[in-house]
Amino acid sequence: MSETITDIESRVPHAGDMVLINEVRHHDEHTITCRARTGPLESHPLGRKGRLPASALAEYGAQAMAVHGGLLAAADAPPREGRLVSLGELSLSVPALEAPTELTIRAERVGGSVVGEIYRFEVLDETRSLASGQATVMFPNPGEAA
Repeated sequence: MSETITDIESRVPHAGDMVLINEVRHHDEHTITCRARTGPLESHPLGRKGRLPASALAEYGAQAMAVHGGLLAAADAPPREGRLVSLGELSLSVPALEAPTELTIRAERVGGSVVGEIYRFEVLDETRSLASGQATVMFPNPGEAA
């Protein structure tokens, strides 16, 4: 299964340059694998002085989670707004990305309910894991359909 950037943007509560995921490579009920290209770091929305801080890679994990939720929601459901409330077990293998990089993002849903979701995620380049962690997202309006 593959989604284009247009399809992804319609499924997440992000817009424009802040849509960081370019393609969904695979998803099922519990997991998602995405691809993203950082593009020129000088113009990256999370970049600083031509570098992408490694901590910003957690946003790629969070967006993979949002895309996954959007893919599991009803086809006509608007993107569900969530708040990243916890980022645990964050492991970063580099201080920053210094050059444009193609990323693979994997996320696995480990638990959740109508009020929130917990995922483990990993962000990789062609040769290694760059970032991994566990993220918790809470929904401010839990009564809305997912």
